[in-house]
This record gives sequence, C-alpha cells and structure tokens, in this order.
Amino acid sequence: MMRTFLCGFAAAVLLTGTASAMERVDVQVDESSVSGYFSQGTTYVSLREALDALGGWEVSWDGASRSAVASSGGSRLSAPVGSGTVTLNGERYVSAAKTFLTQGRTYVPARLLAAACGTSAVWSGGGAVLKSQDFSEYTDEDLYWLSRIISAESQGEPLEGQIAVGNVVLNRVASDQFPNTIRAVVFDTNNGVQFEPLSNGTLYNAPTAQSVAAAKLVLSGSSTAGGSLYFFAPALSQGTWIRQNRTYLKTIGCHQFYL
Repeated sequence: MMRTFLCGFAAAVLLTGTASAMERVDVQVDESSVSGYFSQGTTYVSLREALDALGGWEVSWDGASRSAVASSGGSRLSAPVGSGTVTLNGERYVSAAKTFLTQGRTYVPARLLAAACGTSAVWSGGGAVLKSQDFSEYTDEDLYWLSRIISAESQGEPLEGQIAVGNVVLNRVASDQFPNTIRAVVFDTNNGVQFEPLSNGTLYNAPTAQSVAAAKLVLSGSSTAGGSLYFFAPALSQGTWIRQNRTYLKTIGCHQFYL
C-alpha cells in the first residue's frame, strides 16, 4: 500500500522552547495524524509518530547518546538530537537540517527520514508530501547512472546537495539544450566533457547508500535546486563560463548552482 505524508500548515506559530519561531504543521501519514514543524524551508516530523504510522517499528530513547532509536525486525535506526544524521543499519544519511527535541518528542527532517526509509519527499503547493514510491516507472539504468553521478560529484555533501546534483541531471534531460536520457546527459561530451567524474573514472565507482537514496528521491520529484542546469565547486574550479553566462541561484554545501 502506498503510504503518503501530507503536511499542511497549522495556524499557530510557536514562540517558546527548542522549536521557537517554528510553524506547527499537521502531517498525514495514511490515515494517521502526525505532528510536525516547518522552518526555513525544512519540514520536520515526529520520528515516533511517523514510524508508528508506517507500522512495524519500536521506538525508544537512548539517554547516553541523546538519540531516538528504532528497530524493526533486523533493522536499527538512530537519530541523534542536534545532529543532521539518521543512521539505518550502519549507513549514515546526512542533512544540513538538524534533529531536535521538544516536549519530549524527537523531530527529524522529513526528507532525511524519507531517504533512510526509502520513501519519497516532494514539496507541493499544499505542503510537503512524502510517499512510498514504486520506481518501476524508471529503468534500472536510470537509477544506476543517476546514483553514480550523484555519488561521484557530491559524495560527502549533505542530502540536500546530493539531491540538487541529481536535479541538474534531470533538468538537462527535460531541456532541449541537452540529451534526453539520464545516461546520455551523464556521458554528454558536446562542448567538452560535462561532468568531471566521466574523465577521472570515479563515475564507475559503486555509489554510497545516501547517493542511491538521493537518486530515488530525485526520480520521485524531490527538488532542492529549482531549474538549475549547471553547478560547480569554487574550491575546485573557477567556473568562469558558468559565472559569466548563467544566472546564480544558490549555494548548497561546496557547490554553487546556476540556472
């Protein structure tokens, strides 16, 4: 069954506690109501309530590590308060947004939880939508090359930055200026090699778990880079042509993104 999280804005704005100045949001997970917050472009969801709604998880608190921990069968998930990480079975998923504790409940970035649990996260006009996703509409080849270019270009970057790299690839697929498949975009050499990992061979390395999760999120509609068609890392490249000819949008981690 497809599980859907729908976050709609509540009227109240909280002014006290850890969640100070965050807006309360109502979150629907299937038929269950889950509490959440929204702040600075990030939706946070109660970890316990979200996993209860998904079913099959037991959630507890580890005071020694100040982490919410959850188990389901042989799987173990942990979310340390004050950290932008969720760890599932030893694989770390990283976000720029931090998990926080308020009124005895642990709230995690919704997109980060989606990545760890294999669901999708999309921001729509009505709020954030997270849903279990059947990726059968995308080929194995799509996921194969998208996850590898994301990993090669942005391994070690926060989840938001990895999603943004994937957005650039899909935006190029949709643009008449570039080839119309993910593989063709990745291997595009018109006007020179477009992605450095194709030249240095890192494209062929196995992708990290977070990069695979980011690719799945991108394929299901997650976006952090808008209509960006270009990016570069100022620490590694001057990006002269991009800076002179394209419109700057934003910086995420070590990458600058341009329309």
